[in-house]
Amino acid sequence: MAAFRIRLRYPLRHNGPVAMNHLFHRHCHSTLPIATGGEGPYVFDETGKRYLDACGGAAVCCLGYGHPAVREAIHKQTEKLAYIHSSFFTTEAAEALGDKLAAAAPPGIERSYLVTGGSEAVEAALKLARQYFLERGEPQRRHFIARRQSYHGNTLGALAVGGNAWRREAFQPLLVESHHIAPCYAYRDQHADENETAYGLRVANELEAKIEALGAETVIGFIAEPVVGATAGAVSPVPGYFKRIREICDRHGILLILDEVMCGMGRTGSLFACEQEDIVPDLITVAKGLGAGYQPIGALLASDEIYRTVRDGSGFFQHGHTYMGHATACAASLAVLETIEKEGLLEQVRLHGRQLRAALHDRFDAHPHIGDIRGRGLFLGLELVANRETKTPFDPALGLHRAVKKEAMAHGLMIYPMGGTIDGQHGDHILLAPPFIIEESHIGEMVEKLAEAVDTTTLAY
Repeated sequence: MAAFRIRLRYPLRHNGPVAMNHLFHRHCHSTLPIATGGEGPYVFDETGKRYLDACGGAAVCCLGYGHPAVREAIHKQTEKLAYIHSSFFTTEAAEALGDKLAAAAPPGIERSYLVTGGSEAVEAALKLARQYFLERGEPQRRHFIARRQSYHGNTLGALAVGGNAWRREAFQPLLVESHHIAPCYAYRDQHADENETAYGLRVANELEAKIEALGAETVIGFIAEPVVGATAGAVSPVPGYFKRIREICDRHGILLILDEVMCGMGRTGSLFACEQEDIVPDLITVAKGLGAGYQPIGALLASDEIYRTVRDGSGFFQHGHTYMGHATACAASLAVLETIEKEGLLEQVRLHGRQLRAALHDRFDAHPHIGDIRGRGLFLGLELVANRETKTPFDPALGLHRAVKKEAMAHGLMIYPMGGTIDGQHGDHILLAPPFIIEESHIGEMVEKLAEAVDTTTLAY
């Protein structure tokens, strides 16, 4: 047998040569630093440079890096059993996590279907919602309604219900039909003569109009993020909006699916973001902060009504993945949830969220290119504008959000910016979602470095 040969392309680094890079990166022309470690809210690269993670990767790393309780839980689980296929066995870790989530979830949400990420959780939600109506003898139900400027994942089903125009465009011929109504985006869409209540009712009532146009008997459900994440930058609903949405769903007998993949698991100051809306959905998707980045995990949480309908019908959810209910991931997730509880981190999210928001207002309220500061808890967004008075966005050809990210990295700050904020093409925003374990000193560093990046970039344009 011929010897395996490594072709060298790069010079020596650290203790030896680095093989030619065969990894298919997100961007084929990017040159990324190599992360070599992390501690608390900081990440370190191969040169020893330190980066303050102000976005949790993508609102994932809620406990920061190297938390001893989670590392220990992973170690103990792998010593016992790292993985077993869920069609043969369950595990103590998976059962304990299911119990923990049920105890913490809104009333009536009793069952957890454990997967490996947010897109998988949304795919499971769509399929379970459809099967629920099949079990009830309503096969004519086929439509999902969602909102423009939303994001529900990158697999084809999740992409189909999502409202991120840029992500959808290339794959449109492959997407199943879905229907979209207006987001609840007061900064851009509330009329001058409307108060928040009137605005919220107006956009919520678009759901009822869409249901009636499609025929209520053909609609499966409505899916929305309680606080919109990556696509629009921490856009919160106005008071009363989701209560009206819940009323409409109940009136027409359709399911309410809340996507808390990014905004859930404590990110907004309550374990579930929908708690702050005082509503209970039928299905909830969670991920990201559920595993805090220590292991890939997500979950679909279902009402007892949906579970019992399947149990007493076919008895089998026609779905599944190889790594669902992964024992090590479940052990890590259980440790994450226990740590949030034991260390009082929800209160810390609320406290540091108020402090961070105040610091952002102090620094940017008079900034000519920051139009809006919004969000909840440690899930905050800043919308960039060319003109603060008119809310005119920057020319999308400038790629401002990419430039701000690059400048922030140069200053040792990780942020999560994106373009297409307004309509999929125009608008730029910055999303901040730092770890729950940050301290007040980190807030000062975060805002100072963010201001340097924004000032440098916007002045250049």
